[in-house]
Amino acid sequence: MPLHVTPQPASCGALIEGLDLNQPLADSQVDALRALWLEHQVLAFPGQSLTVDDIERFARTIGPFGVDPFFEAIPGHPHVAQVRREADERTPIFAESWHSDWSFLAQPPAATVLYGDIIPPTGGDTLFANQYAAWDALPADLKALLAGRQGVHSARRGYARDGAYGEKDAGRSMAIRYSDDALATQLHPIARVHPETGRTALYVSPGYTIGIDGIRDDEAAPILRELFVHQARPEFVYRHRWSQGMLVMWDNRCVIHAATGGYEGHRRLLHRITVADRTLG
Repeated sequence: MPLHVTPQPASCGALIEGLDLNQPLADSQVDALRALWLEHQVLAFPGQSLTVDDIERFARTIGPFGVDPFFEAIPGHPHVAQVRREADERTPIFAESWHSDWSFLAQPPAATVLYGDIIPPTGGDTLFANQYAAWDALPADLKALLAGRQGVHSARRGYARDGAYGEKDAGRSMAIRYSDDALATQLHPIARVHPETGRTALYVSPGYTIGIDGIRDDEAAPILRELFVHQARPEFVYRHRWSQGMLVMWDNRCVIHAATGGYEGHRRLLHRITVADRTLG
């Protein structure tokens, strides 16, 4: 069956059909998928029926396994975490804030691979926002202000003791482990040049960016608020709808994403792998 690509009517995203991910991919197929991923930023593969081993094998075609500093892995698979929510769970939806996965690390991951094992009949869409487009659309004076500046990234809002998933986050089924390590900070360029495409993306997010290096917090806060509103404008956003057995991969270097709810009373289970950026050595 030939590879069939359906670009989505949005700023990013494409559906990929014609591949059986139960089987190892040929080098030519991997090269074609990588080119499509760099072009569309978010790829979705519907109609798969995958084991954890299959998901791991696919992720390794993209790059080496990354780290997940605040997730507990599933037994026997140290690089696989579950994104889960039980039907009767009442905790806040996980990852509702816009973010790029683990941007607070010194070497943030290139990709995230997520597979839908149990998908509710309604709700649970994932939002993706194209940050190439967000950077390109910034006013010239704001681009000039941000040129050469670095954002201050930290996991504290989510994973510190007093964070959203900290000591007070009771009753959550997902295996999140808060830590004082979340208080650390890391600098990254706000105008980040993608190491494979050479394009510039806006690299901040309300989930993990807490300041701008060299600018006082009281002065940086309104700039960041403006950027956070701008980067999630509707024209940059792709709303992805899940289906049972769908695998999705996205490029954390040029998109941000956010989870949505709307599936109360239904169980939801996905398996997740972080893929390191092989260009960072």
